[in-house]
Amino acid sequence: MKRIIWLASYPKSGNTWFRMLVANLRQDKPADINDLPEREGICSARGRFDDIMLFPSGLLTHEECDRLRPRVYEAIAREAGDEAEENETRIGDVRFVKTHDAWTYTSDGQPLLGGSKGADGAILIVRDPRDIAPSLAHHGRQSIDQSIDFMNDTDAHFCGQRDRQPKQLRQLMPRWDGHIASWLDQTDIPIHLVRYEDMQADTAGVLRRALAFAGIRVTLDEAVQATRFADFGELRKQEAERGFREAVTEQRGSGFFRRGISGSWLDELSSAQVARIEGHHAAMMARLGYDTVIAPDERIAS
Repeated sequence: MKRIIWLASYPKSGNTWFRMLVANLRQDKPADINDLPEREGICSARGRFDDIMLFPSGLLTHEECDRLRPRVYEAIAREAGDEAEENETRIGDVRFVKTHDAWTYTSDGQPLLGGSKGADGAILIVRDPRDIAPSLAHHGRQSIDQSIDFMNDTDAHFCGQRDRQPKQLRQLMPRWDGHIASWLDQTDIPIHLVRYEDMQADTAGVLRRALAFAGIRVTLDEAVQATRFADFGELRKQEAERGFREAVTEQRGSGFFRRGISGSWLDELSSAQVARIEGHHAAMMARLGYDTVIAPDERIAS
């Protein structure tokens, strides 16, 4: 019997890095960044939805797709007991699936991701929102202020266009703090929280604890080797040589893997931008252990 664990995160929080760490476990050389599974490894992949439903999702509205998505994940979870698919991020009988969706509910009141019938738990990866803002700006080829606006938008989403058909289904991301709260406060499935900054400080240790949550035991040597194979320099080297298929079109040429360091906001954000982010998200930042630097009465709340 296989188990499914969501790798959940707000965009640009380290989800791809974590997937590469998993992909590099028990390997004898660095895994190819372009071998990360797409359809089976990303829950919003449109092709997987179409295969399960036996008709094209492009015939449906975003809202109609949302109402069917719980059934899709329940069906995939039931399939997880069958013969393993080749294109999965998995270790033993545990399969990891990436999602940027917030933990939301359909208009029918069902958990969008299928609740406990869709997965056995989730590893939630979070990152200081002040570091996300410039990374998100790079990802979307937009200004940092536009990224800050996006992170404060209760209607924000990826792939929600109505005039074209993206490769992925719409993913709702109602504010950075709302996205994190949706996962932390739901009671449908167990959660293991990982901070990007902790993953940088003790990659092998954080990886081992996260995998233990998923029921996977790895040795320290295995975790250290995976850490070395998935080093940020290695990921950037591979992208420079062969490109990265998950990079959006706008990134090709400038790179998906950017700086990858914690605290880069110190030399990338203006004081006004820091005041805006802290004004929007101070409560959740405190909940996650991120110190703020702007006095409360100087923060910009809108």
